[in-house]
Amino acid sequence: MKKIGTLRAALESADPTLARDRDRLLVFVDNGSVVATGAPGRSFEWRYTANLIVTDFAGDPNVLLLAVLDWARIHQNELLDAPSQRDRITFEVDVLANDKVDLDIKLPLTERVIVSKDPGGFDVIEVADEPAPVSEWML
Repeated sequence: MKKIGTLRAALESADPTLARDRDRLLVFVDNGSVVATGAPGRSFEWRYTANLIVTDFAGDPNVLLLAVLDWARIHQNELLDAPSQRDRITFEVDVLANDKVDLDIKLPLTERVIVSKDPGGFDVIEVADEPAPVSEWML
């Protein structure tokens, strides 16, 4: 699950206090499933909900949400491009004090796993990068 690591890094970059105090950024994988078909290939896809909980947060939540959106634009672009997916990034806030909250951000993720054989017949397992977003000039 390489996306979880890059998503954590994006939040830590947006708010360096999370990098210094890593226990304040909790990362969970919820509702995971593996999707495979009966096709001849052995490749498959992970589907899960990333659950990011920032505890005792005293900063601007917009900074973290912008980091998630910027990350999604590169790593899970259908969350922004597909009209049916645009409301799938959700959040909850637990107000702890006038200046401090716990922020829970959830977003559905997929990761494609490509399985092939090397010349010696051994499995080669690779988590595929996301395809580049389609821009208007490419249509």
